[in-house]
Amino acid sequence: MRAEDFYAEARTDLSGPLHGVRVLDVTKVWSGPLATCVLADLGADVIRVELAHGRDGEVPPVIPGTGLSWFRQTVHRNKRSLGLDLRTAEGRAEFLRLVRVADVVVENYRPGTLARWGSGYADCRAVRPDVVFVSVSGWGQYGPGRDRPAYDPVVQAAGGWMALNGPVDGDPVRAPTFIADELAGLHAAIGALAALAHRDRTGEGQHVDVSMLDALLFGSSGLPTLAAAGAPPARHGNETDFAVPSNVYACADGHLYLVVALNKHWRSLARTIGRPELADADGFRTGDQRIANRDAVNLVVAGWCAGRPVAEAVDVLTGAGLVAAPVRTLSESVADPHVRARGMLQDTVLSDGTTAPLVGPAVKFSRTPTRIRRCAPAPGADTAEIRNELKSDVAT
Repeated sequence: MRAEDFYAEARTDLSGPLHGVRVLDVTKVWSGPLATCVLADLGADVIRVELAHGRDGEVPPVIPGTGLSWFRQTVHRNKRSLGLDLRTAEGRAEFLRLVRVADVVVENYRPGTLARWGSGYADCRAVRPDVVFVSVSGWGQYGPGRDRPAYDPVVQAAGGWMALNGPVDGDPVRAPTFIADELAGLHAAIGALAALAHRDRTGEGQHVDVSMLDALLFGSSGLPTLAAAGAPPARHGNETDFAVPSNVYACADGHLYLVVALNKHWRSLARTIGRPELADADGFRTGDQRIANRDAVNLVVAGWCAGRPVAEAVDVLTGAGLVAAPVRTLSESVADPHVRARGMLQDTVLSDGTTAPLVGPAVKFSRTPTRIRRCAPAPGADTAEIRNELKSDVAT
């Protein structure tokens, strides 16, 4: 299918499938901002409530060729910014007036913080009974550890993820991305959408509680079940415990990753690498035999890869119907024409007039396409516009 065929019936009069939904973003760092970024990408009108002269999200480095932080620019696009201090009586009153005409509030402060400021769920519900109020935190709104502070790497450590990551005989290694933040942000967006669907059916709003620890455990491929049942999984580095070969292999000019999960694929691999006798040989024939014979299997595949360029080896393997890919740097990955064709990098004019390739929305909609509609605003940049709209909305 061509892109133009997929979007043949696309509408151009809507911002996305959430057109008309208003979200108040009272968040910081990454997990909460990511949740509202997803909602904004889906077409919601996301109003970021922040200090007018604050520097939240101004994390180094800056995007080359600009004076702006990659952090703020990537996660706050498609939003508007209202300069407001919720710690003041005036700021709190203005915020609650805005809640009256909003659908969703998303916050990720430590539990109880917004309530102390008079802007928590009970306060918002008092002025908008059907509001969807989403709270993201490290450990959740209840439980013995609810009051502990959290950052992504600490949750990775506490959640068992870090202990499973890294070389088999090495030290624990954190993920290079904010994986606990990312998963919590995605679950917060999903939770907001589910609560909106419930509100549309019943008229009932609710408080949605998302814990980074819960999200990380949920996103751990079911392995917590094994650990709780007394069979904790071992660390496997680049390999898996259920498919062999499944590993990184060195080629003449780099590395590739190959996964052979089916016996028929092993037979195809054996023929492809010039070792057809191994297709049905003892120690190689079945998945269980290959797992027990892991070192010998890896040695065979590594020997074939060693003298070949990565591109040649991958072409041969994929041509035989096998699942393989080059191990690329992130710079190499984003230079792939396929990434551009999918809209995953969109050249965007930033608030300082420079242009940068921002990461685009992941989900594609044939009827209500999504895109980066506007850059991340400077703190408080849309205050006058939003206040004028609020006067109009309250009047009607």
